[in-house]
Amino acid sequence: MTSTLMQNVLVRAQGLQKSFGPVEVLRGVSFEIQAGEKVGVVGPSGAGKSTLLHLLGLLTPPSRGRLELAGREVGSLNDKEATRLRSSTIGFLFQSHHLLPDLSLLENVMIPLFLRRLPTEEAHVRARGLLTRLGLGHRLHHRPGETSGGEQQRTALARAMVAEPALLLADEPTGNLDRGIGREVESTIREITEAHGTTLVLVTHDEHLASHMDRRLLIVDGRLEKIDCRPAARGRPPPRGEPAALGVTGWGPLAAR
Repeated sequence: MTSTLMQNVLVRAQGLQKSFGPVEVLRGVSFEIQAGEKVGVVGPSGAGKSTLLHLLGLLTPPSRGRLELAGREVGSLNDKEATRLRSSTIGFLFQSHHLLPDLSLLENVMIPLFLRRLPTEEAHVRARGLLTRLGLGHRLHHRPGETSGGEQQRTALARAMVAEPALLLADEPTGNLDRGIGREVESTIREITEAHGTTLVLVTHDEHLASHMDRRLLIVDGRLEKIDCRPAARGRPPPRGEPAALGVTGWGPLAAR
């Protein structure tokens, strides 16, 4: 691998294992993800896909193995350092929008900017601009309950992207939407991440959605069984890390989704 490629690796996983008590959910998963890639994580229910996403999002540490994010080995980070790296680097989009019902769409999207201590006026301008770009300029002051499911999920996407994260983690983001609205949200996710150069890692059972990713990681029974590239991406074969067996220390419990 050339030094240029190594510099462009945003995520490097080596021998990731995750156990909950006696149950081993992930079993020695290794891969690399380049900055700007769109990667779909597919596989049967219970295979460990969402657990992998939680590890990548620093919501829980691996039981064994090594994980690097944006050039930092995260196993030695304490809670405060992990939270800081997560908030500065990662956006989250889940199947349920998790919008605060008593706030307007605009106020919901401004929350990540307040956490970064941006001035209110700047946060307002950025959130308003992104919502308008996503076709919600006429809904800024509506509360989530006054909007459709597709509008709520686009608002959740705006909230995830407003701080311009390097990595967007999406877990079945169209799973609660009907087919037509789901396709619209799917297209919006691809367009906004491409426009911002954001790396996308997306868990899905939707073969249509997975087919639009640069690569698909197939997880079966906690193991990475196969890496598929779509035809347009086959000119850049996916790199793989070598498994490692490193203990993880220094993490207390982190808040789950």
